[in-house]
Amino acid sequence: MIAAFHAYKFTHFSSKEIVKTPHPSKLSLFQKIKLAIFGVDNPRPQNNKVPAQAFETVRLQSNKEIEAWEIKTEEPKGTVIIFHGFGGHKSTMLDKSDVFLDLGYNVLLVDFMGSGGSEGNQTTIGYFESDQVKSSYDYIKAKGEKNIILFGTSMGAAAIMKSISDHKIEPSKIILECPFGTMYETVCARFKSMGIPKFPMAGLLVFWGGIENNFWAFGHNPAEYAKNINTTTLLLYGEQDERVSRKEIDDIFRNLPGKKKLETYPLAGHENYLTRNNEKWVTDIKGFLEE
Repeated sequence: MIAAFHAYKFTHFSSKEIVKTPHPSKLSLFQKIKLAIFGVDNPRPQNNKVPAQAFETVRLQSNKEIEAWEIKTEEPKGTVIIFHGFGGHKSTMLDKSDVFLDLGYNVLLVDFMGSGGSEGNQTTIGYFESDQVKSSYDYIKAKGEKNIILFGTSMGAAAIMKSISDHKIEPSKIILECPFGTMYETVCARFKSMGIPKFPMAGLLVFWGGIENNFWAFGHNPAEYAKNINTTTLLLYGEQDERVSRKEIDDIFRNLPGKKKLETYPLAGHENYLTRNNEKWVTDIKGFLEE
């Protein structure tokens, strides 16, 4: 029962105003028991700024209605479609879209379901979001674009991989930041980061998270999706990442059969690499796109 409650809270954002949970030392016994049984409410991610450039708001019908921002530049070299991570939204990706614009590309920033301007309050950590990757790709392709690059961070990277594996979309290149290897491993990592034993709750959370969201979560494994991806790939990883292990990254990289490149950031964790590795990140991206 506890696992089912926690799994639901983890995959369903709350639209009500949430007061930040105090430090455990300041909670009453009743409050601690309530949190332990029912889990913590996660606020629904909301966009908190808009692009500095002129942009168009686009609504796309996928398995959910999703919202995107389309930004164009003069004489574009192609279009980069940008997908955020768990608990994120498209406005958290504006610093990266600025880099792609400066490099001469149009961009499409996408809110996955449950986030920003898109429909619902549900997230499936990239599983059903993969359909929304396809819908975004199809939208840009229908406009006549020949050079489509997909960029995703964490959950967004996993969604891109599943979309290529399942839907056989054919972007020119993909850029994947810190994708997890398997759903089970990423849940285990969250328990480890909190200093909580992973057995048996991690497995129970994955089981109930899938049941409550109508998919088999133990089969949501980007390391397996990688085997079906022939697209030229740039894989990025922070070596201090506590949520994604180096083994997961190595498994993904080894399983990619196409042209591929791995770049790592020694001091970075599971974070925005632009914060502390701006120059290297921009250099890596530019070099990859110009190859």
